[in-house]
Amino acid sequence: MAVAAQAKPPSTTSESAQLAQAAVAAGDNKGNAFAVIDKTRARVSVYDANGRLMGSSAVLLGLARGDDSVPGIGERKMADIRPEERTTPAGRFDSEPGRNLQGEDIVWVDYDAAISMHRVRTANKADRRLERLATPSVADNRISYGCINVPATFYDRYIKPALGDTRGVVYVLPETMPAARRFGFLNEAKATH
Repeated sequence: MAVAAQAKPPSTTSESAQLAQAAVAAGDNKGNAFAVIDKTRARVSVYDANGRLMGSSAVLLGLARGDDSVPGIGERKMADIRPEERTTPAGRFDSEPGRNLQGEDIVWVDYDAAISMHRVRTANKADRRLERLATPSVADNRISYGCINVPATFYDRYIKPALGDTRGVVYVLPETMPAARRFGFLNEAKATH
């Protein structure tokens, strides 16, 4: 039995770890497990309710750079969403388990904007989604309509147990502004140090 995959401790970005520590210290996660999406580095980090890092992985994100969803985008057909509108919104989201139209389990991040976290989809071979996840570059991790695409094994091992069966929290770090503008508890954490 190979254990090499477990031998290496999970890693995360320092900004993600700082946000996780501040969220737990402020009680912002309300005792729930949570995930932090670092859009700049195209990574998800999953934490237990006490802020202990469970695992971290590369992800695919919205094609367009930006931190806000276009108003009403969740009500539009995918074919009507222009490339520059395909953002993964930043902020704090109360997540909940759900199902997509195909019956697959997902984690709703922003239901109104139709943003979810789900296993990477590989139906369109031209997208090369698995290859994009495997490259060391983050430049090619921008391809989705805004959803957070996670490797299937990581989703099954970390996302589903932490967020796929119960409500939780998903924090998405902004890429166009300081994180403290989206997360007030970060200002409080800095003031106490």
